[in-house]
Amino acid sequence: MPKSKRTAAIIVAAGRGLRAGAGGPKQFRSIGGQTVLSRAMSPFCTHPQIVAVQPVRNRDDADIFPQAAGDLTYQPPVDGGATRQISVRAGLEALVAQAPDIVLIHDAARAFVTEAVISRAIDAALVTGAAIPVIPVTDTVKLVSETGSVEATPSRAHLRIAQTPQAFRFDAILEAHRRAAQEGRDDFTDDSALAEWAGLTVATFEGDVANMKLTTPEDFAREEARLGAMLGDIRTGTGYDVHALTDGDHLMLCGVRVPFNRGFLAHSDGDVGLHAIVDAILGALADGDIGSHFPPSDPKWKGAASDQFLAYAVDLVKSRGGRIAHLEVTMICEAPKIGPLREAMRARIVEITGVPLSRVAVKATTSERLGFTGRQEGIAATASATIGLPWDVNGGSN
Repeated sequence: MPKSKRTAAIIVAAGRGLRAGAGGPKQFRSIGGQTVLSRAMSPFCTHPQIVAVQPVRNRDDADIFPQAAGDLTYQPPVDGGATRQISVRAGLEALVAQAPDIVLIHDAARAFVTEAVISRAIDAALVTGAAIPVIPVTDTVKLVSETGSVEATPSRAHLRIAQTPQAFRFDAILEAHRRAAQEGRDDFTDDSALAEWAGLTVATFEGDVANMKLTTPEDFAREEARLGAMLGDIRTGTGYDVHALTDGDHLMLCGVRVPFNRGFLAHSDGDVGLHAIVDAILGALADGDIGSHFPPSDPKWKGAASDQFLAYAVDLVKSRGGRIAHLEVTMICEAPKIGPLREAMRARIVEITGVPLSRVAVKATTSERLGFTGRQEGIAATASATIGLPWDVNGGSN
Protein backbone atom coordinates (compact mmCIF):
# COMPACT_ATOMS: atom_id res chain seq x y z
CA MET A 1 0.00 0.00 0.00
CA PRO A 2 1.52 3.39 -0.94
CA LYS A 3 2.27 5.71 1.95
CA SER A 4 2.84 9.44 2.28
CA LYS A 5 4.47 11.26 5.13
CA ARG A 6 3.08 14.58 3.90
CA THR A 7 -0.70 14.38 3.76
CA ALA A 8 -2.83 17.31 4.92
CA ALA A 9 -6.58 17.76 5.23
CA ILE A 10 -8.77 20.82 4.75
CA ILE A 11 -12.07 20.90 6.64
CA VAL A 12 -14.46 23.33 4.96
CA ALA A 13 -16.65 24.78 7.73
CA ALA A 14 -17.46 28.30 6.54
CA GLY A 15 -21.01 27.72 5.27
CA ARG A 16 -24.22 28.97 6.83
CA GLY A 17 -26.30 25.80 6.31
CA LEU A 18 -29.60 27.63 5.79
CA ARG A 19 -31.46 24.54 4.55
CA ALA A 20 -30.89 22.87 7.92
CA GLY A 21 -33.42 25.21 9.52
CA ALA A 22 -33.17 27.32 12.66
CA GLY A 23 -30.39 26.81 15.14
CA GLY A 24 -27.35 28.46 13.59
CA PRO A 25 -24.74 27.00 11.21
CA LYS A 26 -25.21 23.24 11.08
CA GLN A 27 -21.55 22.43 11.66
CA PHE A 28 -21.83 23.83 15.19
CA ARG A 29 -25.00 21.97 16.13
CA SER A 30 -25.00 18.93 18.35
CA ILE A 31 -25.83 15.50 17.01
CA GLY A 32 -25.62 12.50 19.28
CA GLY A 33 -24.16 14.68 22.04
CA GLN A 34 -21.25 15.92 19.90
CA THR A 35 -20.97 18.80 17.46
CA VAL A 36 -21.11 18.06 13.76
CA LEU A 37 -17.77 19.87 13.41
CA SER A 38 -15.92 17.75 15.97
CA ARG A 39 -17.34 14.53 14.49
CA ALA A 40 -16.18 15.57 11.02
CA MET A 41 -12.71 16.70 12.12
CA SER A 42 -11.84 13.98 14.62
CA PRO A 43 -11.04 11.12 12.16
CA PHE A 44 -8.62 13.39 10.30
CA CYS A 45 -6.97 14.72 13.48
CA THR A 46 -6.29 11.18 14.70
CA HIS A 47 -5.39 9.52 11.39
CA PRO A 48 -1.76 8.33 11.45
CA GLN A 49 -1.01 9.48 7.88
CA ILE A 50 -2.27 13.05 8.24
CA VAL A 51 0.27 15.59 9.44
CA ALA A 52 -1.90 18.73 9.39
CA VAL A 53 -5.61 19.50 9.58
CA GLN A 54 -6.50 22.96 8.28
CA PRO A 55 -10.02 24.18 9.15
CA VAL A 56 -11.66 26.96 7.14
CA ARG A 57 -14.33 28.85 9.06
CA ASN A 58 -16.54 31.89 8.63
CA ARG A 59 -14.95 34.86 10.36
CA ASP A 60 -18.23 35.43 12.23
CA ASP A 61 -17.71 32.04 13.91
CA ALA A 62 -14.27 32.80 15.36
CA ASP A 63 -15.55 32.80 18.95
CA ILE A 64 -17.58 29.59 18.79
CA PHE A 65 -15.22 27.51 16.66
CA PRO A 66 -12.78 26.42 19.42
CA GLN A 67 -15.52 25.13 21.70
CA ALA A 68 -17.24 23.29 18.85
CA ALA A 69 -13.97 21.66 17.77
CA GLY A 70 -13.14 20.56 21.33
CA ASP A 71 -9.64 19.41 22.27
CA LEU A 72 -8.64 18.23 18.80
CA THR A 73 -5.23 19.21 17.40
CA TYR A 74 -5.41 21.31 14.22
CA GLN A 75 -3.87 24.26 12.40
CA PRO A 76 -5.09 27.77 13.27
CA PRO A 77 -8.36 28.21 11.32
CA VAL A 78 -8.41 30.58 8.36
CA ASP A 79 -11.35 32.67 7.18
CA GLY A 80 -13.34 31.41 4.23
CA GLY A 81 -15.23 33.36 1.61
CA ALA A 82 -18.64 33.80 0.03
CA THR A 83 -18.45 30.48 -1.85
CA ARG A 84 -17.15 27.03 -1.03
CA GLN A 85 -14.58 27.40 -3.81
CA ILE A 86 -13.14 30.56 -2.26
CA SER A 87 -13.01 28.86 1.14
CA VAL A 88 -11.14 25.84 -0.22
CA ARG A 89 -8.61 28.09 -1.91
CA ALA A 90 -8.03 29.88 1.40
CA GLY A 91 -7.33 26.52 3.01
CA LEU A 92 -4.93 25.53 0.25
CA GLU A 93 -3.02 28.80 0.47
CA ALA A 94 -2.70 28.33 4.25
CA LEU A 95 -0.91 25.02 3.61
CA VAL A 96 1.58 26.32 1.04
CA ALA A 97 4.40 26.73 3.56
CA GLN A 98 4.01 23.10 4.63
CA ALA A 99 3.99 21.84 1.03
CA PRO A 100 2.16 18.54 1.59
CA ASP A 101 2.27 15.86 -1.09
CA ILE A 102 -1.45 15.09 -0.84
CA VAL A 103 -4.38 17.16 0.36
CA LEU A 104 -7.82 15.85 1.32
CA ILE A 105 -10.72 18.32 1.09
CA HIS A 106 -13.69 17.47 3.30
CA ASP A 107 -17.02 19.13 4.05
CA ALA A 108 -17.64 19.70 7.76
CA ALA A 109 -21.29 18.77 7.17
CA ARG A 110 -20.22 15.15 6.57
CA ALA A 111 -19.96 14.14 10.21
CA PHE A 112 -19.61 10.37 9.79
CA VAL A 113 -16.48 9.88 7.69
CA THR A 114 -14.38 6.91 8.78
CA GLU A 115 -10.66 6.23 9.02
CA ALA A 116 -11.07 3.59 6.32
CA VAL A 117 -12.48 6.10 3.79
CA ILE A 118 -9.66 8.53 4.62
CA SER A 119 -7.06 5.82 4.06
CA ARG A 120 -8.63 4.90 0.71
CA ALA A 121 -8.57 8.57 -0.30
CA ILE A 122 -4.86 8.89 0.45
CA ASP A 123 -3.99 5.67 -1.35
CA ALA A 124 -6.03 6.62 -4.43
CA ALA A 125 -4.50 10.10 -4.68
CA LEU A 126 -0.97 8.70 -4.43
CA VAL A 127 -1.68 6.42 -7.38
CA THR A 128 -3.79 8.69 -9.59
CA GLY A 129 -3.17 12.26 -8.42
CA ALA A 130 -6.89 13.05 -8.13
CA ALA A 131 -9.65 10.83 -6.74
CA ILE A 132 -13.05 11.10 -5.11
CA PRO A 133 -15.19 8.70 -3.04
CA VAL A 134 -18.41 7.63 -4.75
CA ILE A 135 -21.37 5.39 -4.02
CA PRO A 136 -23.75 3.79 -6.54
CA VAL A 137 -27.05 5.41 -7.44
CA THR A 138 -29.82 3.07 -6.27
CA ASP A 139 -32.85 5.04 -7.48
CA THR A 140 -33.85 5.63 -11.08
CA VAL A 141 -32.76 9.11 -12.18
CA LYS A 142 -34.77 11.25 -14.59
CA LEU A 143 -33.60 14.17 -16.69
CA VAL A 144 -36.46 16.68 -16.45
CA SER A 145 -37.13 19.71 -18.64
CA GLU A 146 -37.92 23.20 -17.40
CA THR A 147 -41.61 22.42 -17.88
CA GLY A 148 -41.39 19.36 -15.65
CA SER A 149 -41.60 16.67 -18.30
CA VAL A 150 -39.17 13.75 -18.47
CA GLU A 151 -36.61 14.12 -21.25
CA ALA A 152 -34.43 11.08 -20.57
CA THR A 153 -33.70 8.24 -18.15
CA PRO A 154 -29.93 7.84 -17.76
CA SER A 155 -28.59 4.38 -17.09
CA ARG A 156 -27.68 3.88 -13.44
CA ALA A 157 -24.72 1.73 -14.45
CA HIS A 158 -22.57 4.82 -15.01
CA LEU A 159 -24.06 7.11 -12.36
CA ARG A 160 -22.40 7.69 -8.98
CA ILE A 161 -22.97 10.01 -6.03
CA ALA A 162 -19.84 11.99 -5.15
CA GLN A 163 -18.74 12.43 -1.54
CA THR A 164 -15.82 13.92 0.37
CA PRO A 165 -12.96 13.78 1.26
CA GLN A 166 -11.78 14.43 -2.26
CA ALA A 167 -8.06 13.79 -2.62
CA PHE A 168 -5.49 15.48 -4.85
CA ARG A 169 -1.82 16.06 -5.37
CA PHE A 170 -1.42 19.34 -3.53
CA ASP A 171 0.45 21.28 -6.21
CA ALA A 172 -2.04 20.27 -8.93
CA ILE A 173 -5.22 21.26 -7.10
CA LEU A 174 -3.64 24.49 -5.81
CA GLU A 175 -2.70 25.48 -9.36
CA ALA A 176 -6.21 24.63 -10.56
CA HIS A 177 -7.82 26.77 -7.87
CA ARG A 178 -5.51 29.70 -8.57
CA ARG A 179 -6.20 29.48 -12.29
CA ALA A 180 -9.97 29.39 -11.72
CA ALA A 181 -9.71 32.50 -9.54
CA GLN A 182 -7.68 34.34 -12.17
CA GLU A 183 -10.24 33.49 -14.85
CA GLY A 184 -13.21 34.46 -12.70
CA ARG A 185 -14.63 30.94 -12.42
CA ASP A 186 -16.26 30.52 -9.00
CA ASP A 187 -19.22 28.33 -9.91
CA PHE A 188 -17.83 24.84 -9.28
CA THR A 189 -19.88 22.83 -6.80
CA ASP A 190 -17.02 20.57 -5.73
CA ASP A 191 -13.27 20.29 -6.22
CA SER A 192 -13.46 17.39 -8.62
CA ALA A 193 -15.51 19.52 -11.03
CA LEU A 194 -12.86 22.24 -10.84
CA ALA A 195 -10.13 19.62 -11.36
CA GLU A 196 -11.92 18.27 -14.45
CA TRP A 197 -12.16 21.81 -15.84
CA ALA A 198 -8.42 22.24 -15.25
CA GLY A 199 -7.69 19.10 -17.27
CA LEU A 200 -7.01 16.64 -14.47
CA THR A 201 -8.27 13.07 -14.74
CA VAL A 202 -10.29 12.28 -11.62
CA ALA A 203 -10.42 8.67 -10.49
CA THR A 204 -12.96 7.21 -8.09
CA PHE A 205 -12.75 4.93 -5.08
CA GLU A 206 -15.28 3.27 -2.78
CA GLY A 207 -17.18 5.70 -0.59
CA ASP A 208 -19.46 4.96 2.34
CA VAL A 209 -23.26 5.24 2.44
CA ALA A 210 -22.98 6.42 6.08
CA ASN A 211 -20.79 9.33 4.96
CA MET A 212 -23.84 11.41 4.13
CA LYS A 213 -24.07 15.19 4.16
CA LEU A 214 -26.27 16.76 6.83
CA THR A 215 -28.38 19.27 4.92
CA THR A 216 -32.01 19.37 6.13
CA PRO A 217 -33.76 19.11 9.52
CA GLU A 218 -34.88 15.64 8.43
CA ASP A 219 -31.22 14.60 8.04
CA PHE A 220 -30.50 15.63 11.62
CA ALA A 221 -33.59 13.83 12.94
CA ARG A 222 -32.73 10.64 11.06
CA GLU A 223 -29.13 10.56 12.27
CA GLU A 224 -30.14 11.34 15.86
CA ALA A 225 -32.49 8.36 15.72
CA ARG A 226 -29.79 6.15 14.21
CA LEU A 227 -27.24 7.13 16.84
CA GLY A 228 -29.79 6.67 19.59
CA ALA A 229 -30.57 3.15 18.38
CA MET A 230 -26.88 2.28 18.58
CA LEU A 231 -26.71 3.28 22.25
CA GLY A 232 -28.79 0.44 23.61
CA ASP A 233 -27.17 0.18 27.04
CA ILE A 234 -29.01 2.84 29.03
CA ARG A 235 -27.51 3.64 32.43
CA THR A 236 -28.62 5.88 35.29
CA GLY A 237 -26.30 7.10 38.03
CA THR A 238 -26.91 9.19 41.13
CA GLY A 239 -24.64 11.57 42.99
CA TYR A 240 -24.57 13.43 46.30
CA ASP A 241 -22.25 16.07 47.69
CA VAL A 242 -22.15 18.40 50.66
CA HIS A 243 -19.80 21.11 51.86
CA ALA A 244 -19.72 23.16 55.03
CA LEU A 245 -19.96 26.93 54.94
CA THR A 246 -17.24 29.18 56.28
CA ASP A 247 -16.11 32.78 55.98
CA GLY A 248 -16.16 34.12 52.44
CA ASP A 249 -17.80 36.40 49.93
CA HIS A 250 -19.13 34.04 47.26
CA LEU A 251 -20.17 30.49 46.42
CA MET A 252 -19.65 28.46 43.26
CA LEU A 253 -22.94 26.71 42.50
CA CYS A 254 -23.42 24.70 39.29
CA GLY A 255 -20.55 26.60 37.71
CA VAL A 256 -21.96 30.04 38.54
CA ARG A 257 -20.20 32.48 40.88
CA VAL A 258 -22.85 33.60 43.38
CA PRO A 259 -22.13 36.61 45.65
CA PHE A 260 -22.86 35.53 49.23
CA ASN A 261 -21.82 36.32 52.79
CA ARG A 262 -20.24 32.87 53.23
CA GLY A 263 -17.93 30.57 51.31
CA PHE A 264 -17.37 26.82 51.03
CA LEU A 265 -14.95 24.93 53.26
CA ALA A 266 -13.52 22.63 50.59
CA HIS A 267 -10.32 21.45 48.92
CA SER A 268 -11.48 22.61 45.47
CA ASP A 269 -13.93 25.42 44.83
CA GLY A 270 -16.57 23.34 46.67
CA ASP A 271 -19.19 23.45 43.91
CA VAL A 272 -21.59 20.86 45.35
CA GLY A 273 -23.86 20.99 42.30
CA LEU A 274 -21.17 20.10 39.78
CA HIS A 275 -19.61 17.58 42.17
CA ALA A 276 -22.93 15.75 42.50
CA ILE A 277 -23.34 15.68 38.69
CA VAL A 278 -19.81 14.30 38.27
CA ASP A 279 -20.55 11.53 40.78
CA ALA A 280 -23.80 10.73 38.97
CA ILE A 281 -21.99 10.36 35.64
CA LEU A 282 -19.23 8.24 37.18
CA GLY A 283 -21.90 6.11 38.82
CA ALA A 284 -23.60 5.50 35.49
CA LEU A 285 -20.23 4.44 34.08
CA ALA A 286 -19.54 2.25 37.14
CA ASP A 287 -16.21 4.04 37.37
CA GLY A 288 -15.66 5.01 40.98
CA ASP A 289 -16.49 8.41 42.40
CA ILE A 290 -15.15 11.94 42.21
CA GLY A 291 -12.76 11.32 45.11
CA SER A 292 -11.08 8.41 43.34
CA HIS A 293 -10.44 10.48 40.21
CA PHE A 294 -9.61 13.77 41.98
CA PRO A 295 -8.40 12.84 45.48
CA PRO A 296 -8.58 15.72 47.99
CA SER A 297 -5.19 14.61 49.30
CA ASP A 298 -3.61 15.74 46.01
CA PRO A 299 -2.49 19.40 46.27
CA LYS A 300 -2.95 19.65 42.52
CA TRP A 301 -6.70 20.07 43.05
CA LYS A 302 -6.54 22.65 45.84
CA GLY A 303 -8.82 25.51 44.86
CA ALA A 304 -9.48 23.87 41.48
CA ALA A 305 -12.48 24.96 39.43
CA SER A 306 -15.04 22.15 39.34
CA ASP A 307 -15.94 22.67 35.70
CA GLN A 308 -12.81 20.69 34.77
CA PHE A 309 -14.06 17.74 36.86
CA LEU A 310 -17.34 17.74 34.95
CA ALA A 311 -15.62 18.12 31.57
CA TYR A 312 -13.45 15.12 32.49
CA ALA A 313 -16.50 13.00 33.32
CA VAL A 314 -18.14 13.96 30.02
CA ASP A 315 -14.98 12.97 28.15
CA LEU A 316 -15.06 9.57 29.86
CA VAL A 317 -18.53 8.98 28.44
CA LYS A 318 -17.41 10.05 24.95
CA SER A 319 -14.30 7.86 25.12
CA ARG A 320 -16.55 4.84 25.51
CA GLY A 321 -18.65 5.80 22.52
CA GLY A 322 -21.55 6.98 24.67
CA ARG A 323 -23.53 10.14 25.18
CA ILE A 324 -25.35 11.85 28.00
CA ALA A 325 -29.11 11.86 27.55
CA HIS A 326 -30.17 13.82 30.64
CA LEU A 327 -28.74 15.57 33.71
CA GLU A 328 -30.64 16.69 36.79
CA VAL A 329 -29.33 18.36 39.94
CA THR A 330 -31.22 19.43 43.07
CA MET A 331 -29.71 22.04 45.39
CA ILE A 332 -30.62 21.72 49.10
CA CYS A 333 -30.19 24.98 50.99
CA GLU A 334 -32.02 27.77 52.81
CA ALA A 335 -29.94 30.43 51.07
CA PRO A 336 -29.02 31.68 48.56
CA LYS A 337 -32.23 31.45 46.59
CA ILE A 338 -31.69 29.20 43.59
CA GLY A 339 -34.77 30.17 41.57
CA PRO A 340 -33.33 33.44 40.18
CA LEU A 341 -30.10 31.61 39.32
CA ARG A 342 -31.63 28.50 37.75
CA GLU A 343 -31.36 29.48 34.07
CA ALA A 344 -27.79 30.73 34.46
CA MET A 345 -26.88 27.43 36.10
CA ARG A 346 -28.53 25.39 33.34
CA ALA A 347 -26.72 27.44 30.70
CA ARG A 348 -23.38 26.91 32.43
CA ILE A 349 -23.89 23.14 32.66
CA VAL A 350 -24.78 23.11 28.94
CA GLU A 351 -21.61 25.07 28.19
CA ILE A 352 -19.43 22.57 30.08
CA THR A 353 -21.08 19.35 28.93
CA GLY A 354 -22.51 20.06 25.48
CA VAL A 355 -25.77 18.45 26.58
CA PRO A 356 -28.77 20.29 25.04
CA LEU A 357 -30.53 22.73 27.36
CA SER A 358 -33.77 20.77 27.11
CA ARG A 359 -31.95 17.83 28.75
CA VAL A 360 -30.55 19.72 31.76
CA ALA A 361 -32.66 20.31 34.88
CA VAL A 362 -31.76 22.39 37.94
CA LYS A 363 -34.06 22.21 40.95
CA ALA A 364 -33.92 23.44 44.52
CA THR A 365 -35.49 22.74 47.88
CA THR A 366 -35.00 23.64 51.51
CA SER A 367 -34.93 21.26 54.45
CA GLU A 368 -37.58 23.26 56.33
CA ARG A 369 -34.85 24.62 58.62
CA LEU A 370 -34.04 21.10 59.81
CA GLY A 371 -30.54 19.62 59.98
CA PHE A 372 -27.25 21.21 58.94
CA THR A 373 -28.71 22.74 55.78
CA GLY A 374 -31.62 24.13 57.76
CA ARG A 375 -29.19 25.72 60.21
CA GLN A 376 -27.23 27.08 57.20
CA GLU A 377 -24.12 25.23 58.25
CA GLY A 378 -23.67 23.78 54.77
CA ILE A 379 -25.21 23.19 51.36
CA ALA A 380 -25.95 19.80 49.77
CA ALA A 381 -26.84 18.64 46.28
CA THR A 382 -28.18 15.46 44.71
CA ALA A 383 -27.95 14.62 41.03
CA SER A 384 -28.86 11.99 38.47
CA ALA A 385 -27.36 11.27 35.07
CA THR A 386 -28.79 9.15 32.27
CA ILE A 387 -26.30 7.97 29.66
CA GLY A 388 -26.36 5.65 26.68
CA LEU A 389 -23.47 3.32 25.84
CA PRO A 390 -23.06 1.05 22.81
CA TRP A 391 -23.50 -2.69 23.28
CA ASP A 392 -20.55 -4.89 22.38
CA VAL A 393 -20.82 -8.16 20.51
CA ASN A 394 -20.94 -10.14 23.78
CA GLY A 395 -24.08 -8.40 24.94
CA GLY A 396 -22.43 -6.09 27.44
CA SER A 397 -21.48 -2.46 26.93
CA ASN A 398 -18.11 -1.06 26.01
